[in-house]
Amino acid sequence: MPNHFHLLIKVKPLSEFEVRANAFPSEVDISKLSAGDIVSELFRRFFMSYAKSINIQEARNGSLFQKFFRRKLVDNEVYLSKLVYYIHHQLRHHGFDELDYKSYPWSSYRRILEDRESSLNKKELLEWFGGKIEFIKFHEQYLDEQVIGHLTIEDQK
Repeated sequence: MPNHFHLLIKVKPLSEFEVRANAFPSEVDISKLSAGDIVSELFRRFFMSYAKSINIQEARNGSLFQKFFRRKLVDNEVYLSKLVYYIHHQLRHHGFDELDYKSYPWSSYRRILEDRESSLNKKELLEWFGGKIEFIKFHEQYLDEQVIGHLTIEDQK
């Protein structure tokens, strides 16, 4: 997608977090932050650093991203399955019907099916769907957007 992206991340339980003492301002009591707060802050910093880097590279100033980072908790198994489907089929959702999710170069779909190593947790995701064949079958079905619309964060049109 030319103007946004979706990430599905699995956050470790807060008890497993290893937060460096200097990762947050000294006035912040890290023990009172939720895992979501910590992840949001780390993504905020990542996006700021990325924007600074691009601004230097392109000799430009100002914001690189138009909208704020937003997150939504995946709190059940049905939601997870439908969200993975939505992420891979977002081209259709945004009117890019001529593009195929199976070959779109910026989609994780192909990478998940490849046997090469990557930083994606492919094994866990494929096992979740019951293997590669079931993962493919799930993606080949048609899920009406009304069925998954309430599961996503979208700007009002």
